[in-house]
Amino acid sequence: MSWRKCLLGLLVSVVLAYFGVLWLAGREHPQAASPDAVGPALNQAQLLERGKYLSLLGNCMTCHTARGGAQYAGGRSLATPFGTFYTPNLTPDHQTGIGTWQANDFWRAMRDGKSKDGHLLYPVFPYQNYTRLARQDSDALFAYLQSLPAVRQTNRQHEIAAPYGWQISLALWRVLYFDVPAAPLAPLAPASNQSLARGAYLVQGLGHCSACHTSRNSLGANNSLDLRGGQMPIQEWYAPSLHLAGKWSAPELQTWLRSGQSSKKAAYGPMANIIYQSLQYANEADIAAISEYLLSLPSETKLANEVELRPQATLTPALEKGAKLYQQRCQDCHQADGKGVANIYPSLAGNSSLSLASPINALRMVLHGGFAPGTQANPRPYGMPPFGAQLTDEEVAAVLNYARLQWGQPTANEAVGSWVSSLQVSRYRALAPD
Repeated sequence: MSWRKCLLGLLVSVVLAYFGVLWLAGREHPQAASPDAVGPALNQAQLLERGKYLSLLGNCMTCHTARGGAQYAGGRSLATPFGTFYTPNLTPDHQTGIGTWQANDFWRAMRDGKSKDGHLLYPVFPYQNYTRLARQDSDALFAYLQSLPAVRQTNRQHEIAAPYGWQISLALWRVLYFDVPAAPLAPLAPASNQSLARGAYLVQGLGHCSACHTSRNSLGANNSLDLRGGQMPIQEWYAPSLHLAGKWSAPELQTWLRSGQSSKKAAYGPMANIIYQSLQYANEADIAAISEYLLSLPSETKLANEVELRPQATLTPALEKGAKLYQQRCQDCHQADGKGVANIYPSLAGNSSLSLASPINALRMVLHGGFAPGTQANPRPYGMPPFGAQLTDEEVAAVLNYARLQWGQPTANEAVGSWVSSLQVSRYRALAPD
């Protein structure tokens, strides 16, 4: 019967498409199992020292350690719009960790996003960035992880909504959005400038900065070369653009990356944790390289995530209320001119939290307060007290609108940002402090 032939043909097409997608997503890439030595060979002690340093630069322990748990034993929950993922055990335990893995298995996970048994890894593990690593660095990381104390801790199953938990769905996602470059690192910088190339390597690769600082589509994919900022789902912070040319001087940016505090700005929220757990341990050459690369990115006079307000010739009643609240609550620290106190209280003038279209960073700071990271270079940072219990939603909106109009603008004639409403304040008030 013709309908039976049609049904059979449809089934065959579906099966072929299914296995075709799996083949495309899971095929081995050239170099996935071949060494890619860069630089001189290292003895075992040097290899372990390098691996430990690289693990700090990649902030590996933070994700792979549950709160109160053994280091690198996994179990930390990572909430996403698609469900909750739980990080795996990276200790050399033979039953629950990676004790039976070889260097090639680890290299395949980093470069191809595939586990030892061949199943596809979810991109919550940022292998889209790690695929840019050199083989020698992958081997050093693996050697360091193998030197850790083995911890017997069974990996927890992910809690992912269908169809996102299916391997075929992940395979299709990889066909659409994941591609391994021909070389461990695409030519992001001129070979003649080794510092710039090193900075690109760290930012785009091991540092996986694009995981936060690049916007994502509805399926969680991003352009890792963008770095123009993006909303962090679930965590509800906005990671600003890293196109910093004209906004920072090199010494100021290097100080901030290393200590979390510069003469004008302080790090809060997720970035404070990155500096505390990772960047404060980077050597001076790498901090300088990261700074040089970020300052080399094309400058943007106006970002896509910034919108204009009509400058106010006179203050409205709401803004007058905001001005009065600023004098009462904020001026002692941030000063009447919004310039703050160098190395103590951040400047509001030109502060990205005030100029971004999304007010979420500034809202969270006013409501919940926060501290810059306590680092070796800045062990006793000053903090921002929470005002959520003292101010109503309308008052928070008023003081933020006043500050954004006064200082969230690149020039005296162009106000940047968007008006904050009491409804927005109410929504973010319910968020837990970070």
